[in-house]
This record gives sequence, structure tokens and C-alpha cells, in this order.
Amino acid sequence: MRKLLSGNEAIAEGIFEAGVRVAAGYPGTPSSEVLMNLIAHPEVHSEWCPNEKVALEVAFGASVAGCRGVALMKHVGLNVAADPFFTFSYTGVGGGCVVLTADDPGMHSSQNEQDNRHYARAAKVPMLEPTDSQEAHDLMAKAFDISERFDTPVLFRTTTRIAHSKTPCTLGTRTEHGRPVEHQRAKYVMVPGNAKVRHRLVEERMLALKRFSDEMNQVEWRGKEVGIIADGVAYQYAREVFPDASVLKLAMSHPLPEARIRELAAGVKALYVIEELDPFIEEQVKAMGIACVGKDRIPIMGELSPEVIAKALLGIDKARKVEGLPELPPRPPVLCPGCPHRGIFHAMAKRDLFVYGDIGCYTLSSAPPLAAMDTCLCMGASIGGAHGMDKALRGEYKGRVVGVIGDSTFIHSGITGLLNVVYNRGISTIVIVDNRTTAMTGGQNHPGTGYTLGGEPTFRLDFEVLAKAIGVALVQRFDPYDLKDTNEALDRALAFDGPNVLITTRPCVLAPARVVGDHTDHIDRDVCKRCGTCLKLGCPAISKTEPGTGDKKFDVAISEDLCVGCDLCLQLCRFDAIRRQQR
Repeated sequence: MRKLLSGNEAIAEGIFEAGVRVAAGYPGTPSSEVLMNLIAHPEVHSEWCPNEKVALEVAFGASVAGCRGVALMKHVGLNVAADPFFTFSYTGVGGGCVVLTADDPGMHSSQNEQDNRHYARAAKVPMLEPTDSQEAHDLMAKAFDISERFDTPVLFRTTTRIAHSKTPCTLGTRTEHGRPVEHQRAKYVMVPGNAKVRHRLVEERMLALKRFSDEMNQVEWRGKEVGIIADGVAYQYAREVFPDASVLKLAMSHPLPEARIRELAAGVKALYVIEELDPFIEEQVKAMGIACVGKDRIPIMGELSPEVIAKALLGIDKARKVEGLPELPPRPPVLCPGCPHRGIFHAMAKRDLFVYGDIGCYTLSSAPPLAAMDTCLCMGASIGGAHGMDKALRGEYKGRVVGVIGDSTFIHSGITGLLNVVYNRGISTIVIVDNRTTAMTGGQNHPGTGYTLGGEPTFRLDFEVLAKAIGVALVQRFDPYDLKDTNEALDRALAFDGPNVLITTRPCVLAPARVVGDHTDHIDRDVCKRCGTCLKLGCPAISKTEPGTGDKKFDVAISEDLCVGCDLCLQLCRFDAIRRQQR
């Protein structure tokens, strides 16, 4: 069967066909769609986990059981899973196990631009990188064979363009795999005595994998003027810019195929290493004593493209230009119309607070006009950060330090941080903006929604009960659409002498379907004073137009198509110029 598939869709099919029994992950762009497509195959048990560390441990458990398992995450997720990942390299596998890391060059939806190829080298595991959907499908199945042949977890690296671009893909059929469960304590119990033995085996494995890499990676011989070494989507760009060049396409990019690299270098006049982000390949090639051109001319930051490569290596401007086409204005992401996060951030913005933020939609509240969030580091850092400021300033900021975290992020990495605040006698105010979904990555379920990845009802974590169970004395729920309720709850929290938690009670307006009320809000231009107060909400449904009607410098309007009837603007207007009207 031949289909047009995205890289993520093709990877899901490859996992299914490889006979994988268990797939676990945490949603994160650009990796989320893999598990969301795998759920169509009941032969594979697929689940969202509280975080990536747990997901990798679940995959490890399946592997020890003799079955094939896979853990899926975005690049920063591997930071969370690094603890089991490094030791998993020592234990090796039972059934084949693959760890997918989806990197995000250009930071389309990420807080950093790290290059996870370094993880393969640091953990001493093989790494595969596909160049299109067909290869993503085929290499995923091959990854499990390599895992079992060399007794190792395999790192499978994609990037945003590979994950989301669509190319034709020929599919196959599922082949079941499994080994008997064995008690192998010397292999799986990583106390120092056992680990020392396993480390020696890891080094021997890397030598065998290096020989295998020379077999797996082959030079595509064409012209002898230019030779190129490339991995992932950079291979596609290189082929477009240098159609006549000989290319070493690295399907296995760690360990590098030294014999193939020397073969290519000896057969061409100039050698280019084309790779996104760090000089991971280039530095190793130069360490072999081979001269090459790389990051001295190719950008080390952001995504590559045929245009970028042509300009860097050939000095040619291949940018596609259309005469007469105006420049498009920038369109930064904003909180959706009716987003339940808007009310609490508007309330905090009016106070002299230092707000530690976290990873999620609400991170957008750091931008004007709300401008109500001061930090964003990593999942769960808002709670630890707020507590750290409280302790560093010894209470001088009492009632002025707030940590804000989403429901999925709280489950991912916030629970231990909150426990730490209580245990170490902190006084921080922590706001859990509970919109009952993992909104930023597309609305996936988590333990706080009461539904599994497949939509089956399950236990739903109650944040209020949990907070009280770990010793939080004051826990308040409030309606973020009710500004009076929001402000009163926030004032009580800031005045409380001890750790306290605020929890919002409105769902995401986009999950599971767009939430709209029976009315929209409407501005009466005859009453409106053009004071601009409603514009400070940063709601995309509210717009300012210039020039205004009559002698007014500007007008303010509310789009009936975008407005969901949350009434925040109505509550803010001091002149009763905003009123409800039936939808």
C-alpha cells in the first residue's frame, strides 16, 4: 500500500509493523502525532505518561519483558528522560527498544534549540536519522533489529521538517516479535559490580557498531568536484543545491562510518559537511585529520534550507521573490479568544508581582499587553523558582512572588516542587491554571482529565485533594472568567502567611471542541470612550481601527466570529459600552 504520509505518520506505521507491543510518551511538538496515530493500532498499547522519564521507564519495562517497546518525546523531553537513558545503555535490551527524540531547529515551539545528536555520543548508543517519510518508516523497523542485534537502546532523531513534511510512503505488514522473560540480574541490576562489567560490553558494542555503520552508510557517487556528508533533512537540501555532487547520506549518524568518510574525502576535490545546528559531524571528521568546510560558512543557528545553503556555500541568492507582493506583517502567537488563562494574568498584571512562569499556552502572557510573566525556564521550574526567590530574599517579597503552572505541566514536574515548598516552610503562592488538557501541543489527555490516550474513562487526579494531602494549608478554586472572584481569590492568597495554591476552573476553549457561549460581546460605539481598557486584555477578538468614526481618533470593535462570550471585556468596561448580544 502506498500513501502520502507525514514523517510522524510514517513512524507510527513503522512502529506498528515492527511488532512493537508498548509505546509510551509525553506530548511535545514536533513529536506528538506519532502516538496519536499509533492509537489506531490496538495491537500496540499506546499511552501518555506523566513525563518523559516515566515513558522511557515504561518502554524499558516492555523491553525487559522480551517485547519491543518505544518511548517518544521532543528534544527537551530527553533531558527529563536522561537519567534512565544513560543507564539503559549499560543494561542493554531484552526486546528491541527505540527512543525517539524530535528536535526543533528554529525553535518553532520550544524554549531552546539543543542538538540531541550529542546524547547518542554521550550515552554511547547508536543513532538513526531519516531523510523523508519513507526512510522514517523503514529506519524505524530497522532500529529495532539493530537494538536486538547489538543489545542496545537506539536513539531515533527526527526534526520538525521530517516530522511534519509529507512524502509518498510504501507500507508493509506487521511482524510479531517476542522473547521469553528471563531473570538476568547481572544484566539489569546496575549496582557498581555489575555496571563495571556492562561498561566494558558497551565499549565493545561501540566498536562493532562502528563497523556496522560502514556497512549501513554508503557513498552515492556522482561528480568528483564536490563531496558532501549530510544527515536528516540537510541531505534533501544538499541534493537540491548540489545535484551533481557525491554524497554520503548518514542514515546512522552515530557512530560515524570512518571508512566511508575517508573513501569520500579521497575521491573528491572539496568536502562539505552540511548539518543543522552544531558541528557534530564536522568536528569528528576534522578529528580524523580530514579537511572539510562546515560551520565556518554554514549557520550554526536556526533551520537550514536550500536557499541558506546556496548562499553560504555558493554565494548565490536563491530566495524566491514575487514582484509586487507586500511584506506580510509578523503574527506572533497569542492566547485564543476566550482563553481561561487571560483573567488571572490580567489580575496579576495590575499588581506589583514577580511571576515565575512555566511551559504552556500561558507562557504567551509574558508578551504585551498582558506582560504578566517574568520567567520561563523548563517544565515545573515556576514552583522551584518562586520558592527560591522567597528564600533568597528572606521574605522581603512576601505576598509578591507567584508561580504559575499548567495542569499537565504540574503533573509532569510540578508536584515535587510543591512538596518542596511545603517541606522547606516556603510561603509562595502557586497558581495551577487547569484547562483540563495539554493545550499547547494539541489537546492531549493527561491524568488530570480523567481519560486515557484512547479516550477511555480512568481515574482523574484532583489537584485540590493532592495539594491538601502534601500539606498546603490554603487551596482555592476560582472562576477565571469572573474578575471579581479572581481578584478576591488572588488577594486572599497573597495575604496568606504560608504556601497556598489557586486552581482555575474553566476548560480550554479549543478542547475537545471550541467552547462558545450563547452570546457574543458587542461594543456600542456611541457609548465607547475609546479609553483602550478592553485592549489591555490582549484578546484577538477585540481590534482597534484607525481612523475612527466621526471625530474619534480610533474605534474598537469585537469580532462576532472570534468572540466566545467570556465577558472579561464587559466586566472591565467602566462606561457600560460593552454589552451582550445573542449569537
